[in-house]
Amino acid sequence: MLRELAKGIGARGYPTSQGSSDLRDSAAAWLQRRFGVTISSNDVAACIGTKEFVGTLAGYLHLRTPERDTVLYPAISYPTYAMGATLAGLRPVPVKMRDGRLDLASIDAEDVARALVLWANSPSNPTGYLDDLEAIAEWGRRHGVPVASDECYAEFTWAGAPRSILEHGSAGVLAVHSCSKRSNLAGMRAGFYAGDEELVGYLKLVRQHAASWCPRRYRRRSPSPSTMTSTSTSNASATAIV
Repeated sequence: MLRELAKGIGARGYPTSQGSSDLRDSAAAWLQRRFGVTISSNDVAACIGTKEFVGTLAGYLHLRTPERDTVLYPAISYPTYAMGATLAGLRPVPVKMRDGRLDLASIDAEDVARALVLWANSPSNPTGYLDDLEAIAEWGRRHGVPVASDECYAEFTWAGAPRSILEHGSAGVLAVHSCSKRSNLAGMRAGFYAGDEELVGYLKLVRQHAASWCPRRYRRRSPSPSTMTSTSTSNASATAIV
């Protein structure tokens, strides 16, 4: 074992929070092949699956823009968008849906002014509807609101090719991808985010200091090993090493 460990370059050190250069290069190359998107690997970073990223993004963005306190998300959607706001002590505000799409015109002007981020999800979980990612990106840029596009179901469209918000430019947007759904590899806890140069750079900077993020302060007591499911064990371990 010692001989094998001696062969590993960096095997005994902490892994980089942003992911290895090989991983980021591979993710950028995949975005190019799958969506025709050209993006620098410097504007890509890894995450422990995407659930931890979804659940912590609002808190990190609030550190960057403390005068804003609102997270906008689809009214019919994955619950962690709203929970991420709640865990950070922020305002989760659902956005109405019209024909399966975000009804951007329905968002109150005060909520727009206070918005830290707008979450988009296309194809939608749980409805399967496709949204207009170009219109969402343009809305975000017009109002100065970062858009986070959860694209973990991008491969599962009923018709047409997979789509990414990055096809409409990277300014002001983040695309979030995971192996959990697309590759049926949830146990790997492998995901990445890519997009706006400044946003990705900021998140890489703050996330490298989040090794102790595991929210023990929110748990009254840890479950005993006999009662922990394989999912809860995996998530707890993944959170602990963010």
